[in-house]
Amino acid sequence: MKKILLLFIVCISFITTSRAQHADRTKFIKDSLDLYISRALTNWRVPGIAVCIVKDNKIVLIKGYGIKELGLPNPVDVNTLFMIGSNTKAFTATALAMLQANNKLSLDEKVTKYIPEFKLDNKFAGQEATVRDLLCHRLGFQTFQGDFTFYNTNLTRADVIKKLGELKATYPFRTKWGYTNAAFLTAGELIPRVAGKPWEVYIKEAIFAPLGMTNTLALSKDLPKSLNRTVPHTFTNDGRLTPIPYCQIDGLAPAGAISSSASDMSKWVLALLNNGKVGNRQVIPQTAIMATREPQDIVGSQFHLNGENNFELYGLGWFIQDYFNHRLIMHDGGVNGYLSSVTLSPQDNLGIVILTNTDQNRIYEALRWEILDAYFGRGYRNYSDAYLKNYKTQASAEQQTDRKLRDTLLLNLKPALPISAYTGKYSNSFYGSMTVTQGENNDLEMRFEHHPIMFAKLQPLGGNRFYVTFSDLALGKAVFPFTVQNGRVTSVKVKVADFIERGAYEFKKD
Repeated sequence: MKKILLLFIVCISFITTSRAQHADRTKFIKDSLDLYISRALTNWRVPGIAVCIVKDNKIVLIKGYGIKELGLPNPVDVNTLFMIGSNTKAFTATALAMLQANNKLSLDEKVTKYIPEFKLDNKFAGQEATVRDLLCHRLGFQTFQGDFTFYNTNLTRADVIKKLGELKATYPFRTKWGYTNAAFLTAGELIPRVAGKPWEVYIKEAIFAPLGMTNTLALSKDLPKSLNRTVPHTFTNDGRLTPIPYCQIDGLAPAGAISSSASDMSKWVLALLNNGKVGNRQVIPQTAIMATREPQDIVGSQFHLNGENNFELYGLGWFIQDYFNHRLIMHDGGVNGYLSSVTLSPQDNLGIVILTNTDQNRIYEALRWEILDAYFGRGYRNYSDAYLKNYKTQASAEQQTDRKLRDTLLLNLKPALPISAYTGKYSNSFYGSMTVTQGENNDLEMRFEHHPIMFAKLQPLGGNRFYVTFSDLALGKAVFPFTVQNGRVTSVKVKVADFIERGAYEFKKD
Protein backbone atom coordinates (compact mmCIF):
# COMPACT_ATOMS: atom_id res chain seq x y z
CA MET A 1 0.00 0.00 0.00
CA LYS A 2 2.85 2.38 0.88
CA LYS A 3 4.49 1.64 -2.47
CA ILE A 4 1.25 2.39 -4.33
CA LEU A 5 0.81 5.64 -2.36
CA LEU A 6 4.41 6.63 -3.04
CA LEU A 7 3.99 5.88 -6.74
CA PHE A 8 0.79 7.96 -6.77
CA ILE A 9 2.59 10.92 -5.15
CA VAL A 10 5.46 10.68 -7.62
CA CYS A 11 3.04 10.60 -10.56
CA ILE A 12 1.12 13.60 -9.25
CA SER A 13 4.41 15.43 -8.66
CA PHE A 14 5.57 14.65 -12.20
CA ILE A 15 2.27 15.81 -13.73
CA THR A 16 2.34 19.02 -11.66
CA THR A 17 5.94 19.73 -12.59
CA SER A 18 5.25 18.97 -16.24
CA ARG A 19 2.26 21.31 -16.26
CA ALA A 20 4.29 24.01 -14.53
CA GLN A 21 7.04 23.69 -17.10
CA HIS A 22 4.54 24.05 -19.92
CA ALA A 23 2.43 26.73 -18.23
CA ASP A 24 1.73 29.88 -20.19
CA ARG A 25 4.60 31.98 -18.89
CA THR A 26 3.68 34.83 -21.24
CA LYS A 27 1.22 35.97 -18.56
CA PHE A 28 4.32 37.49 -16.95
CA ILE A 29 4.33 40.09 -19.72
CA LYS A 30 0.77 41.22 -19.01
CA ASP A 31 0.58 40.69 -15.25
CA SER A 32 4.02 41.43 -13.85
CA LEU A 33 6.25 43.28 -16.31
CA ASP A 34 5.25 46.81 -15.27
CA LEU A 35 6.03 46.07 -11.62
CA TYR A 36 9.26 44.29 -12.56
CA ILE A 37 10.50 47.26 -14.60
CA SER A 38 9.48 49.86 -12.02
CA ARG A 39 11.32 47.97 -9.32
CA ALA A 40 14.38 47.50 -11.54
CA LEU A 41 14.51 51.22 -12.38
CA THR A 42 14.65 52.01 -8.67
CA ASN A 43 17.21 49.35 -7.81
CA TRP A 44 19.49 50.22 -10.72
CA ARG A 45 18.91 53.99 -10.42
CA VAL A 46 17.93 54.32 -14.07
CA PRO A 47 15.88 57.44 -14.89
CA GLY A 48 14.03 56.12 -17.93
CA ILE A 49 13.45 53.12 -20.15
CA ALA A 50 11.35 52.31 -23.21
CA VAL A 51 10.36 48.74 -24.04
CA CYS A 52 8.72 47.16 -27.07
CA ILE A 53 7.75 43.53 -27.66
CA VAL A 54 6.41 42.32 -31.00
CA LYS A 55 5.04 38.84 -31.63
CA ASP A 56 3.45 37.34 -34.72
CA ASN A 57 3.48 40.67 -36.59
CA LYS A 58 1.73 42.50 -33.79
CA ILE A 59 2.88 44.80 -31.01
CA VAL A 60 2.30 42.99 -27.72
CA LEU A 61 3.69 45.75 -25.52
CA ILE A 62 5.10 49.20 -26.16
CA LYS A 63 5.60 51.57 -23.28
CA GLY A 64 7.83 54.20 -21.71
CA TYR A 65 8.75 54.10 -18.02
CA GLY A 66 10.40 56.65 -15.78
CA ILE A 67 11.63 60.09 -16.78
CA LYS A 68 13.71 61.70 -19.51
CA GLU A 69 16.02 63.59 -17.17
CA LEU A 70 16.88 63.30 -13.50
CA GLY A 71 15.10 65.90 -11.38
CA LEU A 72 12.49 66.80 -14.00
CA PRO A 73 8.98 65.31 -14.15
CA ASN A 74 8.93 64.71 -17.92
CA PRO A 75 7.88 61.07 -18.49
CA VAL A 76 9.33 58.81 -21.16
CA ASP A 77 6.77 57.87 -23.81
CA VAL A 78 6.83 55.58 -26.85
CA ASN A 79 8.10 58.41 -29.08
CA THR A 80 10.90 59.60 -26.78
CA LEU A 81 14.32 59.41 -28.40
CA PHE A 82 17.29 57.48 -27.00
CA MET A 83 20.68 56.98 -28.60
CA ILE A 84 20.86 53.33 -29.68
CA GLY A 85 24.66 53.12 -30.04
CA SER A 86 25.89 50.04 -31.87
CA ASN A 87 22.38 48.96 -32.80
CA THR A 88 23.11 51.43 -35.60
CA LYS A 89 25.35 48.76 -37.15
CA ALA A 90 22.43 46.59 -38.25
CA PHE A 91 21.02 49.55 -40.21
CA THR A 92 24.36 50.11 -41.93
CA ALA A 93 24.83 46.42 -42.76
CA THR A 94 21.26 46.15 -44.02
CA ALA A 95 21.69 49.23 -46.21
CA LEU A 96 24.78 47.72 -47.85
CA ALA A 97 23.02 44.36 -48.27
CA MET A 98 20.15 46.26 -49.95
CA LEU A 99 22.62 47.85 -52.36
CA GLN A 100 23.92 44.37 -53.14
CA ALA A 101 20.37 43.09 -53.72
CA ASN A 102 19.91 45.97 -56.18
CA ASN A 103 23.21 45.12 -57.95
CA LYS A 104 24.88 48.38 -56.87
CA LEU A 105 27.77 46.63 -55.14
CA SER A 106 28.94 43.24 -53.94
CA LEU A 107 29.76 42.48 -50.32
CA ASP A 108 32.57 40.26 -51.58
CA GLU A 109 34.26 42.93 -53.68
CA LYS A 110 37.43 44.49 -52.32
CA VAL A 111 37.04 47.72 -50.39
CA THR A 112 39.59 49.39 -52.67
CA LYS A 113 37.22 49.01 -55.62
CA TYR A 114 34.97 51.60 -53.99
CA ILE A 115 37.49 53.49 -51.83
CA PRO A 116 40.80 53.37 -53.74
CA GLU A 117 42.64 55.24 -50.98
CA PHE A 118 41.74 52.59 -48.37
CA LYS A 119 44.85 51.08 -46.78
CA LEU A 120 45.81 49.06 -43.73
CA ASP A 121 49.14 48.77 -41.95
CA ASN A 122 49.09 45.13 -43.05
CA LYS A 123 49.47 45.85 -46.76
CA PHE A 124 48.06 42.48 -47.84
CA ALA A 125 44.99 42.94 -45.63
CA GLY A 126 44.39 46.41 -47.07
CA GLN A 127 44.55 45.07 -50.61
CA GLU A 128 42.38 42.01 -49.96
CA ALA A 129 39.81 43.28 -47.44
CA THR A 130 36.24 43.03 -48.70
CA VAL A 131 33.08 44.89 -47.75
CA ARG A 132 32.04 41.76 -45.86
CA ASP A 133 35.26 41.87 -43.81
CA LEU A 134 34.40 45.40 -42.68
CA LEU A 135 30.92 44.34 -41.57
CA CYS A 136 31.91 41.29 -39.55
CA HIS A 137 34.97 42.55 -37.64
CA ARG A 138 37.70 40.32 -39.05
CA LEU A 139 40.41 42.76 -40.13
CA GLY A 140 42.71 41.56 -37.34
CA PHE A 141 42.19 44.33 -34.79
CA GLN A 142 41.56 43.76 -31.11
CA THR A 143 38.07 44.65 -29.88
CA PHE A 144 37.74 48.45 -29.54
CA GLN A 145 41.30 48.95 -30.79
CA GLY A 146 41.82 52.59 -31.76
CA ASP A 147 38.54 53.81 -30.30
CA PHE A 148 40.10 56.31 -27.87
CA THR A 149 41.35 58.07 -31.00
CA PHE A 150 38.10 57.67 -32.95
CA TYR A 151 35.30 57.93 -30.37
CA ASN A 152 33.77 61.30 -29.41
CA THR A 153 36.62 63.23 -31.06
CA ASN A 154 36.96 65.94 -33.69
CA LEU A 155 38.16 63.57 -36.42
CA THR A 156 36.17 63.55 -39.65
CA ARG A 157 35.14 60.31 -41.32
CA ALA A 158 37.95 60.72 -43.86
CA ASP A 159 40.37 61.22 -40.95
CA VAL A 160 39.15 58.02 -39.30
CA ILE A 161 39.61 55.95 -42.47
CA LYS A 162 43.09 57.37 -42.94
CA LYS A 163 44.08 56.72 -39.33
CA LEU A 164 42.64 53.20 -39.45
CA GLY A 165 45.27 52.59 -42.13
CA GLU A 166 47.98 53.53 -39.61
CA LEU A 167 46.72 51.27 -36.82
CA LYS A 168 48.88 48.17 -36.28
CA ALA A 169 46.59 45.14 -36.11
CA THR A 170 46.93 42.86 -33.09
CA TYR A 171 46.24 39.68 -35.06
CA PRO A 172 46.86 38.41 -38.59
CA PHE A 173 44.16 39.25 -41.16
CA ARG A 174 40.97 37.13 -40.87
CA THR A 175 42.31 34.98 -38.03
CA LYS A 176 40.52 36.56 -35.04
CA TRP A 177 37.25 38.34 -34.45
CA GLY A 178 37.77 41.85 -33.03
CA TYR A 179 34.99 44.43 -32.75
CA THR A 180 36.11 47.39 -34.90
CA ASN A 181 33.96 50.53 -34.96
CA ALA A 182 36.18 52.27 -37.50
CA ALA A 183 35.63 49.39 -39.93
CA PHE A 184 31.86 50.01 -39.79
CA LEU A 185 32.47 53.69 -40.41
CA THR A 186 34.49 52.71 -43.49
CA ALA A 187 31.67 50.44 -44.64
CA GLY A 188 29.19 53.29 -44.25
CA GLU A 189 31.42 55.53 -46.36
CA LEU A 190 31.02 53.09 -49.25
CA ILE A 191 27.43 54.30 -49.59
CA PRO A 192 28.20 57.78 -51.00
CA ARG A 193 30.67 56.17 -53.43
CA VAL A 194 27.98 53.81 -54.71
CA ALA A 195 24.67 55.60 -54.15
CA GLY A 196 25.87 59.18 -54.51
CA LYS A 197 24.37 60.18 -51.15
CA PRO A 198 25.84 60.51 -47.66
CA TRP A 199 25.22 57.57 -45.33
CA GLU A 200 22.75 59.57 -43.22
CA VAL A 201 20.69 60.61 -46.26
CA TYR A 202 20.60 57.12 -47.77
CA ILE A 203 19.63 55.49 -44.46
CA LYS A 204 16.77 57.94 -44.09
CA GLU A 205 15.51 57.56 -47.65
CA ALA A 206 15.99 53.79 -47.99
CA ILE A 207 14.99 52.61 -44.50
CA PHE A 208 13.64 55.24 -42.09
CA ALA A 209 11.10 56.90 -44.39
CA PRO A 210 9.68 53.72 -46.04
CA LEU A 211 9.26 52.08 -42.63
CA GLY A 212 7.59 55.18 -41.16
CA MET A 213 10.41 55.84 -38.68
CA THR A 214 9.64 59.55 -38.82
CA ASN A 215 11.26 60.55 -35.52
CA THR A 216 14.51 58.60 -35.89
CA LEU A 217 17.71 60.62 -36.30
CA ALA A 218 20.86 59.40 -38.05
CA LEU A 219 23.31 61.89 -36.56
CA SER A 220 24.18 62.59 -32.94
CA LYS A 221 24.37 66.35 -33.56
CA ASP A 222 20.62 66.44 -34.20
CA LEU A 223 19.50 64.84 -30.94
CA PRO A 224 19.83 67.93 -28.70
CA LYS A 225 17.49 69.77 -31.09
CA SER A 226 14.67 67.27 -30.61
CA LEU A 227 11.80 68.24 -28.32
CA ASN A 228 10.98 64.69 -27.19
CA ARG A 229 14.34 63.28 -26.16
CA THR A 230 15.97 61.71 -23.15
CA VAL A 231 19.12 63.05 -21.51
CA PRO A 232 22.11 60.72 -21.01
CA HIS A 233 23.16 59.84 -17.45
CA THR A 234 26.07 58.20 -15.66
CA PHE A 235 27.52 57.97 -12.15
CA THR A 236 30.11 60.46 -10.94
CA ASN A 237 33.34 59.39 -9.27
CA ASP A 238 31.64 59.72 -5.87
CA GLY A 239 28.61 57.62 -6.90
CA ARG A 240 26.06 60.32 -7.73
CA LEU A 241 23.77 59.84 -10.72
CA THR A 242 24.10 62.84 -13.00
CA PRO A 243 23.08 64.04 -16.47
CA ILE A 244 26.03 64.30 -18.87
CA PRO A 245 26.58 65.93 -22.28
CA TYR A 246 25.52 64.10 -25.42
CA CYS A 247 28.45 62.39 -27.09
CA GLN A 248 29.26 63.62 -30.58
CA ILE A 249 30.16 60.58 -32.66
CA ASP A 250 29.17 61.61 -36.17
CA GLY A 251 32.75 60.88 -37.22
CA LEU A 252 31.78 57.25 -36.53
CA ALA A 253 28.11 57.68 -37.43
CA PRO A 254 27.54 54.40 -39.35
CA ALA A 255 28.88 52.53 -36.31
CA GLY A 256 26.74 54.12 -33.59
CA ALA A 257 25.10 57.54 -34.06
CA ILE A 258 21.40 56.74 -34.55
CA SER A 259 18.78 57.92 -32.03
CA SER A 260 15.35 56.31 -32.06
CA SER A 261 12.25 55.56 -29.99
CA ALA A 262 10.31 52.46 -28.97
CA SER A 263 7.64 53.31 -31.55
CA ASP A 264 10.06 53.73 -34.44
CA MET A 265 12.15 50.71 -33.46
CA SER A 266 8.99 48.59 -33.41
CA LYS A 267 8.59 49.34 -37.13
CA TRP A 268 12.17 48.28 -37.80
CA VAL A 269 11.77 45.02 -35.88
CA LEU A 270 8.36 44.23 -37.40
CA ALA A 271 9.78 44.64 -40.91
CA LEU A 272 12.80 42.45 -40.16
CA LEU A 273 10.57 39.70 -38.81
CA ASN A 274 8.24 39.97 -41.82
CA ASN A 275 10.95 39.38 -44.43
CA GLY A 276 11.26 43.10 -45.10
CA LYS A 277 7.57 43.74 -45.83
CA VAL A 278 5.33 46.50 -44.52
CA GLY A 279 1.85 45.38 -45.43
CA ASN A 280 2.15 44.39 -49.08
CA ARG A 281 5.18 46.61 -49.73
CA GLN A 282 8.62 45.01 -49.92
CA VAL A 283 10.67 47.75 -48.26
CA ILE A 284 13.79 45.68 -47.56
CA PRO A 285 14.66 42.81 -49.93
CA GLN A 286 14.41 39.48 -48.15
CA THR A 287 17.81 38.51 -49.53
CA ALA A 288 19.32 41.55 -47.81
CA ILE A 289 17.89 40.54 -44.45
CA MET A 290 19.11 36.97 -44.82
CA ALA A 291 22.58 38.19 -45.85
CA THR A 292 22.98 40.02 -42.54
CA ARG A 293 22.00 36.90 -40.55
CA GLU A 294 24.44 34.52 -42.18
CA PRO A 295 27.19 33.61 -39.69
CA GLN A 296 30.63 34.93 -40.64
CA ASP A 297 32.80 34.62 -37.53
CA ILE A 298 33.07 32.73 -34.27
CA VAL A 299 32.99 35.20 -31.39
CA GLY A 300 33.20 32.60 -28.62
CA SER A 301 30.96 31.24 -25.86
CA GLN A 302 28.33 33.17 -23.97
CA PHE A 303 27.78 32.07 -20.37
CA HIS A 304 24.33 32.85 -18.96
CA LEU A 305 23.29 33.25 -15.35
CA ASN A 306 20.88 30.37 -15.89
CA GLY A 307 23.80 28.01 -16.49
CA GLU A 308 23.54 27.92 -20.28
CA ASN A 309 26.88 28.09 -22.12
CA ASN A 310 26.04 28.93 -25.73
CA PHE A 311 27.98 29.62 -28.88
CA GLU A 312 28.11 33.19 -30.12
CA LEU A 313 28.67 34.05 -33.78
CA TYR A 314 28.66 37.28 -35.74
CA GLY A 315 26.83 37.98 -38.97
CA LEU A 316 26.77 41.43 -40.55
CA GLY A 317 25.85 43.95 -37.86
CA TRP A 318 24.24 41.22 -35.72
CA PHE A 319 25.37 38.73 -33.09
CA ILE A 320 23.92 35.24 -33.56
CA GLN A 321 23.38 33.04 -30.53
CA ASP A 322 21.80 29.72 -29.65
CA TYR A 323 19.51 29.92 -26.62
CA PHE A 324 17.57 26.82 -25.55
CA ASN A 325 17.29 25.69 -29.19
CA HIS A 326 16.16 29.12 -30.35
CA ARG A 327 18.36 31.04 -32.79
CA LEU A 328 18.66 34.62 -31.63
CA ILE A 329 19.69 37.56 -33.83
CA MET A 330 20.72 40.30 -31.46
CA HIS A 331 22.90 43.29 -30.65
CA ASP A 332 23.53 45.64 -27.75
CA GLY A 333 24.45 49.29 -28.03
CA GLY A 334 26.28 51.64 -25.70
CA VAL A 335 27.40 55.26 -25.92
CA ASN A 336 27.91 57.89 -23.20
CA GLY A 337 24.80 57.77 -21.02
CA TYR A 338 22.88 55.14 -22.98
CA LEU A 339 22.55 51.35 -23.23
CA SER A 340 20.17 49.50 -25.53
CA SER A 341 19.27 46.04 -26.77
CA VAL A 342 17.53 44.66 -29.88
CA THR A 343 16.74 40.93 -30.02
CA LEU A 344 15.01 38.88 -32.71
CA SER A 345 13.92 35.24 -32.57
CA PRO A 346 12.80 34.74 -36.18
CA GLN A 347 11.54 31.18 -35.70
CA ASP A 348 9.20 32.47 -32.99
CA ASN A 349 8.37 35.72 -34.84
CA LEU A 350 9.41 37.52 -31.67
CA GLY A 351 11.23 40.82 -31.31
CA ILE A 352 12.33 42.81 -28.24
CA VAL A 353 13.61 46.40 -28.02
CA ILE A 354 14.94 47.91 -24.78
CA LEU A 355 16.25 51.49 -24.54
CA THR A 356 17.74 53.06 -21.39
CA ASN A 357 19.27 56.45 -20.58
CA THR A 358 22.19 55.47 -18.34
CA ASP A 359 25.41 53.69 -19.24
CA GLN A 360 25.65 51.96 -15.85
CA ASN A 361 22.93 49.30 -15.82
CA ARG A 362 22.18 45.73 -16.82
CA ILE A 363 18.41 46.15 -17.05
CA TYR A 364 18.60 46.07 -20.83
CA GLU A 365 20.18 42.61 -20.58
CA ALA A 366 18.19 41.20 -17.66
CA LEU A 367 14.91 42.25 -19.22
CA ARG A 368 15.79 40.62 -22.53
CA TRP A 369 16.35 37.22 -20.92
CA GLU A 370 13.30 37.61 -18.68
CA ILE A 371 11.05 38.22 -21.69
CA LEU A 372 12.64 35.45 -23.77
CA ASP A 373 12.27 32.98 -20.91
CA ALA A 374 8.60 33.92 -20.57
CA TYR A 375 7.94 33.19 -24.25
CA PHE A 376 10.09 30.06 -24.27
CA GLY A 377 8.36 28.58 -21.23
CA ARG A 378 11.40 28.81 -18.98
CA GLY A 379 11.10 29.33 -15.24
CA TYR A 380 11.26 32.80 -13.70
CA ARG A 381 14.79 33.69 -12.51
CA ASN A 382 14.72 37.40 -11.61
CA TYR A 383 17.76 38.26 -13.72
CA SER A 384 17.68 41.88 -12.61
CA ASP A 385 18.47 41.00 -8.99
CA ALA A 386 21.11 38.47 -10.04
CA TYR A 387 22.83 40.96 -12.34
CA LEU A 388 22.55 43.65 -9.67
CA LYS A 389 24.25 41.45 -7.09
CA ASN A 390 27.16 40.85 -9.46
CA TYR A 391 27.28 44.53 -10.38
CA LYS A 392 27.43 45.64 -6.74
CA THR A 393 30.18 43.12 -5.96
CA GLN A 394 32.28 44.39 -8.84
CA ALA A 395 31.51 48.03 -8.05
CA SER A 396 32.45 47.49 -4.40
CA ALA A 397 35.83 46.03 -5.40
CA GLU A 398 36.47 48.95 -7.74
CA GLN A 399 35.46 51.45 -5.06
CA GLN A 400 37.79 49.81 -2.56
CA THR A 401 40.71 50.07 -4.99
CA ASP A 402 39.82 53.68 -5.74
CA ARG A 403 39.49 54.47 -2.04
CA LYS A 404 43.03 53.25 -1.42
CA LEU A 405 44.28 55.52 -4.19
CA ARG A 406 42.38 58.48 -2.73
CA ASP A 407 43.77 57.70 0.72
CA THR A 408 47.24 57.78 -0.81
CA LEU A 409 46.47 61.23 -2.23
CA LEU A 410 45.73 62.48 1.30
CA LEU A 411 49.32 61.66 2.26
CA ASN A 412 50.46 64.47 -0.08
CA LEU A 413 53.30 62.38 -1.42
CA LYS A 414 55.63 64.34 -3.62
CA PRO A 415 56.47 63.19 -7.13
CA ALA A 416 59.99 61.92 -7.79
CA LEU A 417 60.84 65.02 -9.83
CA PRO A 418 59.75 68.68 -9.64
CA ILE A 419 56.22 68.95 -10.99
CA SER A 420 57.45 71.12 -13.87
CA ALA A 421 59.52 68.18 -15.14
CA TYR A 422 56.32 66.39 -16.20
CA THR A 423 54.89 69.32 -18.14
CA GLY A 424 55.31 69.81 -21.86
CA LYS A 425 54.18 68.39 -25.17
CA TYR A 426 53.88 64.64 -25.79
CA SER A 427 53.00 62.68 -28.90
CA ASN A 428 51.82 59.24 -29.91
CA SER A 429 52.51 58.09 -33.46
CA PHE A 430 48.92 56.93 -33.90
CA TYR A 431 46.85 59.35 -31.81
CA GLY A 432 48.73 62.62 -32.27
CA SER A 433 49.74 65.19 -29.67
CA MET A 434 48.91 65.83 -26.02
CA THR A 435 50.06 68.56 -23.62
CA VAL A 436 50.62 68.53 -19.87
CA THR A 437 50.43 71.76 -17.93
CA GLN A 438 50.86 72.56 -14.23
CA GLY A 439 47.82 73.31 -12.12
CA GLU A 440 47.38 74.03 -8.44
CA ASN A 441 48.69 71.99 -5.49
CA ASN A 442 51.17 70.00 -7.59
CA ASP A 443 48.36 68.81 -9.86
CA LEU A 444 48.76 68.40 -13.61
CA GLU A 445 46.27 68.89 -16.41
CA MET A 446 46.38 66.86 -19.61
CA ARG A 447 44.70 67.93 -22.86
CA PHE A 448 44.47 65.92 -26.06
CA GLU A 449 44.64 67.14 -29.67
CA HIS A 450 41.54 65.30 -30.89
CA HIS A 451 39.49 65.77 -27.69
CA PRO A 452 39.25 69.58 -27.59
CA ILE A 453 36.63 69.67 -24.82
CA MET A 454 37.87 66.82 -22.63
CA PHE A 455 40.75 67.12 -20.14
CA ALA A 456 42.32 64.92 -17.49
CA LYS A 457 43.37 65.95 -13.97
CA LEU A 458 46.49 64.25 -12.60
CA GLN A 459 47.29 64.14 -8.87
CA PRO A 460 50.60 62.75 -7.54
CA LEU A 461 50.65 59.36 -5.84
CA GLY A 462 54.36 59.52 -5.13
CA GLY A 463 57.20 58.46 -7.38
CA ASN A 464 56.23 58.91 -11.02
CA ARG A 465 52.62 57.76 -10.69
CA PHE A 466 49.57 60.02 -10.87
CA TYR A 467 45.91 59.43 -10.07
CA VAL A 468 43.81 60.47 -13.07
CA THR A 469 40.20 61.61 -13.41
CA PHE A 470 38.70 62.64 -16.73
CA SER A 471 36.22 65.43 -17.34
CA ASP A 472 34.42 62.94 -19.59
CA LEU A 473 33.19 60.43 -17.01
CA ALA A 474 32.87 57.68 -19.64
CA LEU A 475 36.66 57.53 -19.82
CA GLY A 476 36.82 56.30 -16.25
CA LYS A 477 39.57 56.68 -13.64
CA ALA A 478 43.14 55.51 -13.94
CA VAL A 479 46.73 55.63 -12.76
CA PHE A 480 49.19 57.02 -15.29
CA PRO A 481 52.85 56.05 -14.84
CA PHE A 482 55.51 58.35 -16.29
CA THR A 483 58.77 56.84 -17.48
CA VAL A 484 61.95 58.58 -16.32
CA GLN A 485 65.41 57.97 -17.74
CA ASN A 486 68.56 59.71 -16.49
CA GLY A 487 66.49 62.11 -14.42
CA ARG A 488 64.32 63.16 -17.39
CA VAL A 489 60.69 62.32 -18.15
CA THR A 490 60.59 60.49 -21.47
CA SER A 491 57.00 59.20 -21.76
CA VAL A 492 53.67 58.50 -20.08
CA LYS A 493 51.28 55.59 -20.48
CA VAL A 494 47.66 56.67 -21.01
CA LYS A 495 44.81 54.23 -20.35
CA VAL A 496 41.07 54.96 -20.53
CA ALA A 497 38.13 52.76 -19.49
CA ASP A 498 37.78 49.39 -21.22
CA PHE A 499 34.32 50.58 -22.32
CA ILE A 500 36.20 52.86 -24.75
CA GLU A 501 39.43 50.96 -25.47
CA ARG A 502 41.20 48.06 -23.80
CA GLY A 503 44.78 48.85 -24.74
CA ALA A 504 47.05 51.66 -23.52
CA TYR A 505 48.79 54.48 -25.43
CA GLU A 506 52.38 55.48 -24.86
CA PHE A 507 52.90 59.21 -25.38
CA LYS A 508 56.55 60.21 -25.74
CA LYS A 509 57.73 63.57 -24.53
CA ASP A 510 58.95 65.85 -27.31
